[in-house]
Amino acid sequence: MELVEESPYRFRIDRRDPMRVPGVVFASRALLPDPAGDRSLEQVANVATLPGIVGASYAMPDVHWGYGFPIGGVAATDIAAGGVVSPGGVGFDISCGVRLLAADLDRAELRPRLEAVMDALSAATPRGMGSGAVWQLTSRDELEAVLRGGSGYAVRRGFGVERDLHRCEDYGAVQDADPAQVSDRAIERGAHQVGSLGSGNHFLEVQAVEQVYDEPVAEAFGLRPDQVCVMIHCGSRGLGHQICTDHVRAMEKVMGRYGIHVPDRQLACAPVDSAAGRAYLGAMAAAANYARANRQLLAHAVGRIFERQTGRRLDLVYDVSHNLAKIEDHTLDGGVRLLCVHRKGATRALPPGHPDLPAELRGVGQPVLIPGSMGTASYVLTGVVGSPAFASACHGAGRVRSRKQAVAVGRGGDPRAQLQARDIAVRGASRRGLAEEMPAAYKDISAVVEAAEGAGLCRKVARLVPLGVVKG
Repeated sequence: MELVEESPYRFRIDRRDPMRVPGVVFASRALLPDPAGDRSLEQVANVATLPGIVGASYAMPDVHWGYGFPIGGVAATDIAAGGVVSPGGVGFDISCGVRLLAADLDRAELRPRLEAVMDALSAATPRGMGSGAVWQLTSRDELEAVLRGGSGYAVRRGFGVERDLHRCEDYGAVQDADPAQVSDRAIERGAHQVGSLGSGNHFLEVQAVEQVYDEPVAEAFGLRPDQVCVMIHCGSRGLGHQICTDHVRAMEKVMGRYGIHVPDRQLACAPVDSAAGRAYLGAMAAAANYARANRQLLAHAVGRIFERQTGRRLDLVYDVSHNLAKIEDHTLDGGVRLLCVHRKGATRALPPGHPDLPAELRGVGQPVLIPGSMGTASYVLTGVVGSPAFASACHGAGRVRSRKQAVAVGRGGDPRAQLQARDIAVRGASRRGLAEEMPAAYKDISAVVEAAEGAGLCRKVARLVPLGVVKG
């Protein structure tokens, strides 16, 4: 794939048939995918063929191979011009995201209690591939209430406080959720996983603020040097996976009806305003609300443990998703257009003044949460005015090795001992599970964040380092 370097952090893939728009990759040269083992740039070009796509097919600095869309892909389609929605542009873990909590506690104060806190977090956090959850739902009606109400429903049932909703994307719930579009199989898979971490790259991590780059913004977010934080990364579990599977199949069957032809069947799609498009968006919103409730429940459990073990409280900094398609107004070609913005492995990065932000954040912008790989730093950034890619940013470090390759590279080593040698307490996960998520499997998170800032996507606020991690 031939790339044209427009600036040190921006590369262009020129439009060629059947592409409707160019591709744009935000990265340094060192972060560009290796075409010998990663075909994500080909996926960027494939996404550029979608009906109704506008602007460009964008890739974030953490871009790597995904299903249909690359992970770290952003694309917007114009609804009035036949723009489509594609489940592959959201992914299987719908509304997977990150929640950051800040403690009224410093690192030195936590140190004597860290092992006890980690033991309690491990015991209270259901995780892994199977069922087991903080909240055992007793009926389909109750699960449907979660699918409609998200974090708000969890708060009404006593899992959190009203302030939490003001620090959640969409105030904790995506509107227009339609549980009727969620299959019985998806319901079955999700019924016993509300309030669980999952496996793979999902985690619950106790962290400390090591460096603050912008004190006024950090203060507005509720962050200060040496402060203890907790970061939770999880999504919609089996329910979201099944919804994606179901609706990809449904769209494959109807694309021909709309004269849609895509270069990769994983880009199955339908017009946003079609029956198939509306059905998927309704089911996707339901899964998003499930994911929001999932993180809300886990955060509530973590907060109770901190109160019990340290006598201090946790407050929500922000909760934001990185696998979602959203209907948004954007200014394009001198006018405001209603777009369907796909962000897969990419997060919103709203600038200061944006009306979707709560009043206390409107002057500084949205917290952008970019976790590193296990054992490395994570970053808090903020949205900036005039950012490209429909106010989007990257969502993590981005894989450079598959899980199988990561295990092979680390063979003979002891990942748990390596983390503990760096004074990071580890709970859960098999040796193989840890090896799959070690830093060697990922890009350098600091280089990724430097590229995101250099490309004008967002701006650094604080750097967080791990103290302990709970893995599935």
